[in-house]
Amino acid sequence: MDFRRFVCSAIVLLLACTTLPVSAQEKKDENKKPGTVAVFELGSPITDKPTPDDPIFGSVGGESLRSFIGRMKKASEDDAVAAIVLLGKSSLGNAQVEEMAAAIRDAAEKKPVYAHTDSLTTTSYATISGASRICVSPTGDVWVNGIYGEKMYLRGLFDLLGIQPDFLTCGTHKSAAEMFMRTGPSEHAQEMEKWLYDGIYDSLKSTIAKGRDVDVDQVEKWINQGMFSSETAKEAGLTDAVQTREQLTDFVKKQHGVTVKFDKKYAKKSGLDIDLNNPFAAFQLWAQILSGPKQRRSTKDSIAIVHIDGAIYLGKKTPSPFGATEGAYSETIRKALGSLAAEPRVRGVVIRVNSPGGSATASEIMLQAIMELQKKKPVVVSMGNYAASGGYYVSCRANRVFANPNTITGSIGVVAGKLATANMWNRIGVNFEAVERGDKAGILYSSKPFKPADRDELQSWMDSIYEVFKDHVTDGRKDKLSKDIEEIAGGRVYTGTQALELGLVDELGTLDDAIDYLVADLKLKDYEIRTVPRAQSLFETMFEDISPQKQGNDKRLSLGLWSAMEPTLKQLDPERVRMVQEALMQLDFLAEERVMLTIPVMRIR
Repeated sequence: MDFRRFVCSAIVLLLACTTLPVSAQEKKDENKKPGTVAVFELGSPITDKPTPDDPIFGSVGGESLRSFIGRMKKASEDDAVAAIVLLGKSSLGNAQVEEMAAAIRDAAEKKPVYAHTDSLTTTSYATISGASRICVSPTGDVWVNGIYGEKMYLRGLFDLLGIQPDFLTCGTHKSAAEMFMRTGPSEHAQEMEKWLYDGIYDSLKSTIAKGRDVDVDQVEKWINQGMFSSETAKEAGLTDAVQTREQLTDFVKKQHGVTVKFDKKYAKKSGLDIDLNNPFAAFQLWAQILSGPKQRRSTKDSIAIVHIDGAIYLGKKTPSPFGATEGAYSETIRKALGSLAAEPRVRGVVIRVNSPGGSATASEIMLQAIMELQKKKPVVVSMGNYAASGGYYVSCRANRVFANPNTITGSIGVVAGKLATANMWNRIGVNFEAVERGDKAGILYSSKPFKPADRDELQSWMDSIYEVFKDHVTDGRKDKLSKDIEEIAGGRVYTGTQALELGLVDELGTLDDAIDYLVADLKLKDYEIRTVPRAQSLFETMFEDISPQKQGNDKRLSLGLWSAMEPTLKQLDPERVRMVQEALMQLDFLAEERVMLTIPVMRIR
């Protein structure tokens, strides 16, 4: 009996000892401060479409805009995170700037967001303007001096070389061929550039005004002064502090506790699980690389995201260890959309378009695949930095179209042409003797310009494509257009805000806004987001569909003599070299695709 009492007493004592510390621990946890500061590198490459995870180290290097913003949103809602730190200067496109700036403002409403950089430009300043505290390194430069843009004209060079450009267009404002045909812009091109730059400039000023909680007039004063040091920027109210990176660290610790930990990989995926003590670890690593990421079969409803990113090409991207041309390929997109039509768990699709256009045929293939998909489920478009010409072509029939205020869109028109190089070769003593069978055998070759009859026939062909383009827009947008299609088309380019006024898009918003719209429209509650097709690593693409036939389709740009000059010129003026490369790529494109839906090469910073 004494033993029983002893056992009962011991049990009661044990229960008391285990319950009391638990409640005390709970009370302690309630008073515990968040111990993590989430750190985000704005200076790292941020892309529009998802990037593949490194097969060994997980998420490293570049990251998609949506992933970056998603991690930042998660940090702002995480009770374990005390604050968010943004480091470096971003180099985003104008539409991405607005999306990132809005995400930073949202995060700053929930917890402190500290931004630190060594220097700033207008667009990088607009990006972080909504941070709780902006600090710049001592003697750093803050050049909030507006936006600067350039368009390039190659006609003078062609005249020196003896090259005769011969291009045709559909639309009075379709200026993509002017860089080859003229030494400066036409009157229509100048008119279009004015409204385009005005729209982008007004939007950037508005973004800065929202972020710093000042009126637009104050922003205009800052921009007109333009050049600030880190010290004078603080005095003028553009920034909040002049600090080194180490001083910022001390400041954050003073605000949130000396034991706080800085997490530079917050919410990033980790790499493969490899046992390095295993002598066969190398074989294990190789097996996991070749097998790719494990695919799980979900039973949840989902929204799929398909990215049409970069120039639009026919066919399928060719894997290459030296790098094939990046872009959106018709066969890849068509196949992805077809698979989604047959997938019952995919309730709706968001197509993220970030493209200046490209092949007319490829654009039509993609649009037809979208229309087939719409017979089974809704399709919403979200526009990135560009959704112009072919980029708008693939967008215009969606159930709803979202654009960012500074998205460059429209450019409803067609361009085709070639460079006649016979005189150039004659100047250096190289002669080519053509042998033709068929009246039009050499119509697209560079030996001579188009004959008048050939120009008329080619123009007629282009006009028919142009009419199809306009029909797609009027059928897709119907009574939403605020003007007659002839007043909207003609190659005219617009910002997202201007496109909304004209009825070319339905709403201003981000990729997440487009997703939210579709979720609400479908009344989904428990769902997931899927990216289709999944981004693949180099190892996966190298071992998929490699064959002699497909290797022959590599569209990597061959620039001939340009390759000899490019290294030197790139040292002198890298931005203009990039523009020349893009222009030459369009010529390379025309040699294969014949007719293009594209916009002129330009830079806006």
